[in-house]
Amino acid sequence: MPRLFSVALFVALSAASCAREASIRDGVFDKGDVALRFEQIPPEWRTIPISGADLAFRDDRHRGSVLIDVRCGERDGDAPLSVLTEHLIMGTTERSIETQATIPFDGREAMRTTLDAKLDGVPMRYDIYVMKKDGCVYDLVYVAPPEPFVAGEPAFERFVGSVHASAHGDTAHAQSRLAPADP
Repeated sequence: MPRLFSVALFVALSAASCAREASIRDGVFDKGDVALRFEQIPPEWRTIPISGADLAFRDDRHRGSVLIDVRCGERDGDAPLSVLTEHLIMGTTERSIETQATIPFDGREAMRTTLDAKLDGVPMRYDIYVMKKDGCVYDLVYVAPPEPFVAGEPAFERFVGSVHASAHGDTAHAQSRLAPADP
């Protein structure tokens, strides 16, 4: 299935009645074929039900949303990081990319993009990370109106820095692989 998901669709679907709420246990989100460990989920973020993605949080204080989506073994996994990033911002207009760079992320390279764009005519700011690891594509997105974005982005940056991925394992195996090393 081609990746046609956009952040615009994410925002629209987050309120959908058929949405599902992801579960995180002991800081680990287990999707079955992949697990993500989060060391620092900001206490002010709350999980929200989502359709079309794996996990989402709402940062009410800064009117921001966080999207996390992971796909493994799909055709778009061979696409360049810049193309995968473009897929996430389909549906936006008047885009102005502030920065776009390849950076180290969880032992791999990721494309980090910050940009301003309009979503349904409303100005928004985005901080997007796209990474490929072990046959999977990982999207992490923070989106908020420009003014509150500035105050909310540092928490997202700390969160992103605490994310660790492990593909193709069950929950117990993934938790053991993702467990912090003994000092």
